[in-house]
Amino acid sequence: MHIKREEELNLLGGKTEYKQDYAPEVLEAFSNRHPENDYWVRFNCPEFTSLCPITGQPDFATIHIDYIPDQRMVESKSLKLYLFSFRNHGAFHEDCINIIMKDLIRLMDPKYIEVTGLFTPRGGISIYPFANYGRPGTKYEALAEKRLPSISTFPCRE
Repeated sequence: MHIKREEELNLLGGKTEYKQDYAPEVLEAFSNRHPENDYWVRFNCPEFTSLCPITGQPDFATIHIDYIPDQRMVESKSLKLYLFSFRNHGAFHEDCINIIMKDLIRLMDPKYIEVTGLFTPRGGISIYPFANYGRPGTKYEALAEKRLPSISTFPCRE
């Protein structure tokens, strides 16, 4: 995964091809025009679907991705196609959230990122996994350390 200039983005304006299984290779990044600023980027993805790796039954969630970019940012159509690629992928809720976060870290190398999954109840239980990362040795690492234990006090963001 490498940084691309806007004219090198492959997915915008072209025919959409949906991958049938987990496809991190569809993720694309572009240059942040304001890397000197700390600012928050939020994606709300209310149609996430994956499969239970044991039963094969579908799991549905709203995924929240929040990050503070550095030099690169994720292109939104590629993110949509990437998240769609989980549709036929078997993974537990917690795995999905950590995989998404790690793939986005590899793509963008953000200053800070957090990924939350609000999975719909199955069998009467909802699962809301949360994963975050702050760049080591920076104030963003301290932000990650501060937000992780306090996430249980956040109201649900449905």
